[in-house]
Amino acid sequence: MYYRFSSVFLKRRNFRIVSSSLLPKIAAMNEQLFQFIWQFQYFNNVQLCTTDGAAVQVISPGQLNRHQGPDFTNAKILIGTTTWAGNIELHLKASDWNKHGHTNDENYKNIILHVVFENDQSTNEIPVLELKDRIANSLLSRYRNLMRQQHFIPCEKMVDTVPELTINMWQTRLVTERLERKLAVIDDYLLQTHQHWEECFWWLLAKNFGIKTNAQAFEALAKSLSNNILAKHKNQLIQLEALLLGQAGLLGLNSDEKYVLLLKKEYQFLKAKYQLTPIHFPVHFLRMRPGNFPTIRLAQLAALISQSVHLFSKIVEEPSLSEVEKWFAVPPNDFWNYHYTLQDETHFKTKTIGNDMVHNIVINTIVPMLFAYGSFHLNQKLKDKALAWLEQTAAEQNTITKGFKTLGFTVKSAWQSQSLIELKTQYCDQKKCLHCAIGNSILKQ
Repeated sequence: MYYRFSSVFLKRRNFRIVSSSLLPKIAAMNEQLFQFIWQFQYFNNVQLCTTDGAAVQVISPGQLNRHQGPDFTNAKILIGTTTWAGNIELHLKASDWNKHGHTNDENYKNIILHVVFENDQSTNEIPVLELKDRIANSLLSRYRNLMRQQHFIPCEKMVDTVPELTINMWQTRLVTERLERKLAVIDDYLLQTHQHWEECFWWLLAKNFGIKTNAQAFEALAKSLSNNILAKHKNQLIQLEALLLGQAGLLGLNSDEKYVLLLKKEYQFLKAKYQLTPIHFPVHFLRMRPGNFPTIRLAQLAALISQSVHLFSKIVEEPSLSEVEKWFAVPPNDFWNYHYTLQDETHFKTKTIGNDMVHNIVINTIVPMLFAYGSFHLNQKLKDKALAWLEQTAAEQNTITKGFKTLGFTVKSAWQSQSLIELKTQYCDQKKCLHCAIGNSILKQ
């Protein structure tokens, strides 16, 4: 009310003084934080009033709009004695309304309230609510500190203040988010295969056998060899190895080794029979442990194919994870017990798929496929089974899980490790504290 009755000179002079004192607040504020504050009503709402002095009561702040148009939709506000329903637009400064060209924009015709951090000028006939003096400095200070941190996670020094229940509930949501992101890959596979679930499973399984280094090459390889072709040769392990190694471009070497020559002969016959084209992606050996060499992984994959028919269908029907894990304990051809590559012979060592690799397959192939299948067929039991199997699987051991362990997090199951990997990669590394339940808990303290 003071501004309405003061002289022009006093208005300008007072504005400069107030602006100077607000510099720390303005520096800490940004549009995302301001939206967060409004969404969760983290400001002093006692005796709220518009810049014209009308009493304001927020019945519903509305729903955050992440698309084109107003910041919040479907809000309900009591202004004076009138209840208004519609949209709300937020700006750091009232003058941003004109700067952003909202005056003549049809998307902003149903604005019932213009919420601003600082009312630096009169805008239009829409009621204006200014919040600069109603937001706690402590909230802005905590946010500023989070954004500046270069620790393992931004809230490393404050996470112990967050209730355990909050963390547990957030982890539940993170696991679902991670599975939903993996479902996007499966949805794309289903589109390419015309809803052929076994084919999709084969593609995803092969991709995960390639680990990160050769995932793209192994995926391309799987797409070049259909389930139907592999099924025709499931009782011929050497032919399966020839198909996989040949399509990967690994049989082009000069060798007098009888086994290699046999693989070459088989591949040339099968290549002509099925008119196959080898993949164009290179497979890599550099800086890999011998047990992860693509030759070993492809030999193991061939052995698995030779022992299984309609593997995904069996997994859907099988109630026991331990039984499924036994299916992967298949030894490759004896040649590989003395070799890591097609050339150099080594001392004897069985090359059966190890526990870590089996767990990787459960986490990154079996569980996502089960969850996707349950979602597609509206089968909650299958989705619950997928989550239960994730809880029964040992946690991954990597820099992320080790980092959370040092902060006191429990990381015993894959359910826990997957949630924390999602937290680290999708929230902490991107400083998305405003969208994180842990960050929310710290900011509102």
